[in-house]
Amino acid sequence: MKFKYLFLLFFITLASFAQQEQLKWLDINLSNYEYPYPVQFITLKIQQQELQMEYMDVKPDNYNGKNIVLLHGKNFNGAYWKTTIESLTKKGFRVIVPDQIGFGKSSKPDHFQYSFQQLAQNTKQILDTLGIDKTAVLGHSMGGMIATRFALMYPEVTEKLILENPIGLEDWKIKVPYQNVDWWYKNELKQSYEKIKNYQLDSYYDGKWKPEYDQWVNLLAGWTLNSDFKKTAWNSALTYDMIFTQPVVYEFQNIKAPTLLIIGTRDRTALGKPLVTEEVRKTMGLYAVLGKETQKRIPNSKLVEIPNIGHMPHIESFDKFIQPLADFLEK
Repeated sequence: MKFKYLFLLFFITLASFAQQEQLKWLDINLSNYEYPYPVQFITLKIQQQELQMEYMDVKPDNYNGKNIVLLHGKNFNGAYWKTTIESLTKKGFRVIVPDQIGFGKSSKPDHFQYSFQQLAQNTKQILDTLGIDKTAVLGHSMGGMIATRFALMYPEVTEKLILENPIGLEDWKIKVPYQNVDWWYKNELKQSYEKIKNYQLDSYYDGKWKPEYDQWVNLLAGWTLNSDFKKTAWNSALTYDMIFTQPVVYEFQNIKAPTLLIIGTRDRTALGKPLVTEEVRKTMGLYAVLGKETQKRIPNSKLVEIPNIGHMPHIESFDKFIQPLADFLEK
């Protein structure tokens, strides 16, 4: 038994080295990475600078008059919504998928005051450019915090709100000692293919890796080969500070839109776990509990739990994710 385990570990290590050998250098704005649908940009004149914000706007031939915005998580960009876009457009929905400033193909500014209000406002500017005044909004992970803020700022625009394993269902700063932006920056500079994959393997997929997950590691790890990696690391550090210091959990009761929570109950994501004791760590990121607590806080909300699925339902278990989403949108 021990020999089989060692052999498996050796095989995984060899596969990891092989994958690292194939790792592709990525431009800071992913200009050498093709998204699943054509991309467009708007120019944002904010904080005394001009920034480019990328988005995909996929309008099907059988457009049903309904729109949905998909908001990505912190370790991702709009490309990971490919399968979701395909499914929703087949049903007639127009799907708008932005990369937030600091992420994906959008600008990585040298200096930027990140706030969920600013990111929500940037997203609204895309909708204004497209002439869209009503939409559903779906946010995954960090995107859930942006989606919540968007719904609170623009209740007249938000027809429905969907939160897929959102972070921010608890206030981590109550339990985790504060670390400044410089600390997060130094931490981000240490990133590598192996560290990124190990984090996703442990945090997202419960130690069960599939080859199709490699692409999401490569999109982050490819940046570490870039001489401008410090810029992406700095923006990442700034967004960590935003997430940590700007909780939305105290405002869930103010959401007006009908809301669906899609929660993979195996998820244990929580910011700052390495900074607390094991005893405290056990109380953080308990999504099987947090989902139920959040559903009670949000008026006119519904909870769909997906057992034995982690932080990435739309990647790890698409069929179990898309069915409740489609049912909710089509009502």
